[in-house]
Amino acid sequence: MTLKIHIDDSAAPYEQVRAQISEQARAGALPVGYRLPTVRGLAQSLGLAANTVAKAYRALESDGVIETRGRNGTYVAAAGSAAERELASAAQAYAERARRLGLAEQDALAAVRDALRAGYGRD
Repeated sequence: MTLKIHIDDSAAPYEQVRAQISEQARAGALPVGYRLPTVRGLAQSLGLAANTVAKAYRALESDGVIETRGRNGTYVAAAGSAAERELASAAQAYAERARRLGLAEQDALAAVRDALRAGYGRD
């Protein structure tokens, strides 16, 4: 695992750690089951505070990219499993909300398409 923190980058150090680990996991450079360094170990090797790395690990775990197994360590999670579950849950909640608001299915789908285009930077 290779991470580099750029001091002059506008992104906060924890965000740089989060983004780099996430990208390496998605690209397969960090395979499923790869054991990540401890928070303190990674912080020391990057010259960061342990809290900075801990914040990045919490965000990655929330995103489903990594999983912490207590004292056994932190590992790269199965690709997309937690993220897919969270996405399915959010989609279900959206569908229920759209129905309660009385929206037709085509209007609810149009709103999602618009949001995705905006979120992914496409017009």
